[in-house]
Amino acid sequence: MSPDPVQRPRVLVARRLFDDVLEPLRQAFDVQFNPRDDIASAAELRTQLADKDGVLITASERIDAALLEACPRLRAVATMTVGFDHIDVAACAARGVVVTHAPDVLTETTADFGMALLLGAARQLGESERYLRAGRWKSWSADLFAGSDVHGTTLGIVGMGRIGRAIARRAALGFGMRVLYHNRKPLEPAQERESSASWRSLDELLEQSDHVMLALPYSESARHLIGAGQLARMRRGATLVNIGRGGLVDEPALAAALHSGHLGAAGLDVFEGEPVPNPVLLDAPRLLITPHIASASLPTRRDMVRVAMDNLLAVLRGGEALNPVPGAPRAVR
Repeated sequence: MSPDPVQRPRVLVARRLFDDVLEPLRQAFDVQFNPRDDIASAAELRTQLADKDGVLITASERIDAALLEACPRLRAVATMTVGFDHIDVAACAARGVVVTHAPDVLTETTADFGMALLLGAARQLGESERYLRAGRWKSWSADLFAGSDVHGTTLGIVGMGRIGRAIARRAALGFGMRVLYHNRKPLEPAQERESSASWRSLDELLEQSDHVMLALPYSESARHLIGAGQLARMRRGATLVNIGRGGLVDEPALAAALHSGHLGAAGLDVFEGEPVPNPVLLDAPRLLITPHIASASLPTRRDMVRVAMDNLLAVLRGGEALNPVPGAPRAVR
């Protein structure tokens, strides 16, 4: 089905996102913006999309079968994120709805943040800053916030996609780290050499790493991939960092491992129940937690919006998606 030649396509931009970047969208289509940046409830989102041909969303909006049933006009969903677990791709495909994402533009920025979160957690930057700001620092001592070294240690990366490989390069070249990784299947030999990384089973990786970083997408099969049993396999004093998705980690088990001292530190940029963290996390020692900001450099966030917009422009003008999600149609039928 091609766009109506008389009526311009109608599009919703679900959150407040850089007006200057979105100006081409405004010129091409009839666009409803969200200047107050409210997060719509499921019912509100269905109402807003009832008369829309396309939508530009963030990770805050869920596109599921119930919404699609209520919004039969919807033909294109463009998320500015690389992950798309907030979209029921199978339901979209069944209705011929094109789904796009932004897989490339945030790789390097997210890898930078992954290393920053590892360094901050291992060296106890969060706790030490709070300690100082609270006026509790009275004198220097040799073991005050003495954390773990990162340079020259072993990093285990779970999820060796674009971001995982970018982290591996930083770790090996910048910090002289030995890099292990776990994927469902090993990388091609050339990619392994480029990443200076060696494949291990998950158990082997957990047992052999000083620091473990999760950089894989969420799926139901990966829910609580890291639970009490996996944490117990990690070296005493090791660091766990999650820049993937919150559901990958059993949070009460993580908090227990920190309280017991088995885990030396943890860094989380993602957690279940976002934006409200589990209270057990807020009470856990040596935990550095941030509000899902791994891709939050201004240039990268602008590029993410631009990629989503360019996909909507292409699809709603009758062309193919530039960055289709696997399993979804490339164009409107």
